[in-house]
Amino acid sequence: MEKYNCIIVEDEPLAAEVLTDYISQVPFLNLTQTCADAMFAIEALKSRKTDVIFLDIHLPKLKGVDFIKTIENPPQIIITSAFDEYALEGYELNVVDYLLKPIEFSRFLMAVNKLRHQKEIINSSDNVSVMAAEATDKPHLFLNVGKKKIKVYLDEVLFIESLKEYIKVVTKEKSFLTKFSLTETEHLLAKENFIRVHRSFMVAKNKIEAFTATDLEIAGNQIPIGRSYKDLVRNLLGANMLAEKI
Repeated sequence: MEKYNCIIVEDEPLAAEVLTDYISQVPFLNLTQTCADAMFAIEALKSRKTDVIFLDIHLPKLKGVDFIKTIENPPQIIITSAFDEYALEGYELNVVDYLLKPIEFSRFLMAVNKLRHQKEIINSSDNVSVMAAEATDKPHLFLNVGKKKIKVYLDEVLFIESLKEYIKVVTKEKSFLTKFSLTETEHLLAKENFIRVHRSFMVAKNKIEAFTATDLEIAGNQIPIGRSYKDLVRNLLGANMLAEKI
């Protein structure tokens, strides 16, 4: 079993103790160091290979979000915080997950399992693959549609809908159906401009034109907001109106 070397960056001893206990219960995590502030963490990253950082936001000397910005090639990052107002900025920095304290073990497990899912999908996906931008191209998907592999540029995608074992990728001009799950798609596009808002829908964040407490509007399409996704949508959109209606 492949193990992920991880460090904890946390100035509260009790919070660090809880994370240490949780990590010890997950076979594929290997805790290599606990750091009381970001300056120690910078040195830890220099001294050994690190795959995952469990990072508090409110740290002495250098705040967690600023610390992320200083890392040239950051490992996977899971934010742990007692405050939800930094969630939007955290996701914009491509963190794996944002855990609110006090953290339940079940929620912690959901976050760390994303690490494995993302790698498995990238390594084994046949029907959908994301290609990084090159000098002459933009980030795009290759979708298996029938017997063809069709290129779809990510900045043209409006939303993605789950249809049982298939997904429908919708652009302004057309839509494409391919055999893939929405959960796998969510992990595949974790660092792109997409957010899951319902068990059956992911949307491009910059294509959202309007919203209410229950729906988003994208190019004339009404996309429902699932009950379990309302907090995430509220945080990412800075939606004070949504928060008032929930």
